[in-house]
Amino acid sequence: MLNIDAIHLREINLPLAHPFETSFGVTTSRRILLIELESEGLTAWGECVAGEHPYFSDETIDTAWIITESELAPRLLEADVERGGDCPNIFRQVRGHRMAKAALENAVWDLEAQARRVSLAELLGGTRGVIPCGVSIGIQPSPDHLMDKIATELAAGYQRIKLKCKPGWDVNIFEAVRDRWPDITLSCDANSAYRMKDLENIVDWDRFNLLMIEQPLWYDDFYFHSMLQKRLLTSICLDESIRNRRDALAAIDMESCRIINIKVGRVGGFSEAVAVHNAAEERGIPVWCGGMLETGIGRSHNIALASLPNFSLPGDVSASSRYWTQDIIEPQVTVSAKGEITVPTTIGRGFEVQRDRIESITVRRQRLLAKARVTA
Repeated sequence: MLNIDAIHLREINLPLAHPFETSFGVTTSRRILLIELESEGLTAWGECVAGEHPYFSDETIDTAWIITESELAPRLLEADVERGGDCPNIFRQVRGHRMAKAALENAVWDLEAQARRVSLAELLGGTRGVIPCGVSIGIQPSPDHLMDKIATELAAGYQRIKLKCKPGWDVNIFEAVRDRWPDITLSCDANSAYRMKDLENIVDWDRFNLLMIEQPLWYDDFYFHSMLQKRLLTSICLDESIRNRRDALAAIDMESCRIINIKVGRVGGFSEAVAVHNAAEERGIPVWCGGMLETGIGRSHNIALASLPNFSLPGDVSASSRYWTQDIIEPQVTVSAKGEITVPTTIGRGFEVQRDRIESITVRRQRLLAKARVTA
């Protein structure tokens, strides 16, 4: 039994090393909700990836804090918990709020790995000793800035370049990149910025030999993506549309995509992430691990997840230094010259938290205690 004695909620404020622009807007710093579990001398951590605004998801850090404090954490403290996989059932009465649920559930998986004295990757069923890494490059102030950024990331060894795009920042950009680097593995991510009126424009992207076009249409759509995929040679990858295993199966059966991006926070935690991975693997659909501007805590969880066998495409799990001047873990995540991250084999996440660093940037906190347990 995993006896959880206390749950800590912390909000930290962490500035990005560089602004990151998508079709949603520009992010220069992150308000981040961290979860810490205390259990019989062990401590485990989770990270909520909800943003400051309900743009990527209908969740925000503030809604996640409220639902965690008032609903999810009390349920977890009152439950008999044996493993991380118990959490979906513990939280089942609460609809939605998948990013809040994931922060708690992932911390429980971390706790279970420590209690079993295995690595988090091993506990999840990971088989990869290293994972291939790509990068996501936000919309830049100018094409020249973008070219410099791509050159830097290629020199660092990253195996796939993903370009954020939106109407007005697409065809001309793809042409310029392909003219300079005709053979690199290139993809794009629209974050739902296009509509069916843009269909002919998107179909024209076939000429750029993209690995995938990620979530071009509505964030909650399968049907119109299916129509678009039938017109494209390039694979569509779905991100926001895939909330769980059922969504993955529906998208695959409707031929709405040929690739799936799995973000552990988006689907509600490790249990559902593994279920989506398995569903895609059973049907021959490759998956990769997406990123949400996580700190090293969330990044360590992504590394463990990406060690599963069907994560066959380079994901967005990249080095800490790409996003943060100083991360909150030791050692910081690094990427080899081959564009790979070594999966930790030590007990738990494989990275220690910098508690002093976290304390110095904490702006809000709450501690919830378990009721006294009666033993025979």
